Amino acid sequence: MQELIGKEVEVKTVETIYRGVLVEISEAEVNIQSETGWLVIPLDRVVEIKGMT
Repeated sequence: MQELIGKEVEVKTVETIYRGVLVEISEAEVNIQSETGWLVIPLDRVVEIKGMT
């Protein structure tokens, strides 16, 4: 996943899909910069992270 840092990604959770630039992945959360601002998504809710093409 570290290779996706700084790139456009799609973060899929059980509830929704978030899109933005991946800033950081830690043991507890995923941080992305979206058009509307910073998003902090708890890692235990993340189902999939994939790069946008």
